[in-house]
Amino acid sequence: MPSTHLAFHVHVVFSTKNREQWLAPTLRPRVHEFMGGILKSENVFPHMIGGMGDHVHALISLRATHCLADVAQRMKSVSSRWIHEELRLAGFSWQEGYGAFSVSPSHLERVARYIQNQEKHHRVKSFQEEYIEMLQAGMVSYDERHLW
Repeated sequence: MPSTHLAFHVHVVFSTKNREQWLAPTLRPRVHEFMGGILKSENVFPHMIGGMGDHVHALISLRATHCLADVAQRMKSVSSRWIHEELRLAGFSWQEGYGAFSVSPSHLERVARYIQNQEKHHRVKSFQEEYIEMLQAGMVSYDERHLW
């Protein structure tokens, strides 16, 4: 085959350090928009970015040349520096690690709506409950001692 064809869609999730509520509702749109800019500068397509005060969800599409670990690291490090400098949140940091779950093209809209409705979703479920459900649905093995 003379060219590469790829449908690599990923739902990436990561939290603030110790799941502290750093991202006030008034700040979230700016943070999410900035993260979208980071992804675009890396030639990654951001379908949807959202979250709550203690975590972020990003639905992204990668190219064949991307390394997911590098994309996640750039998104976290560049946004952290920007949050310190622009939003003046000196103690802010992201938790180490992230979750990443492949998404079928037929489920992109459903996952985007899920991310868009985070506030409604978290009225009844904590981030910890949500994340464990995502791990289980993705059949990802984990040790709860190392989640938080």
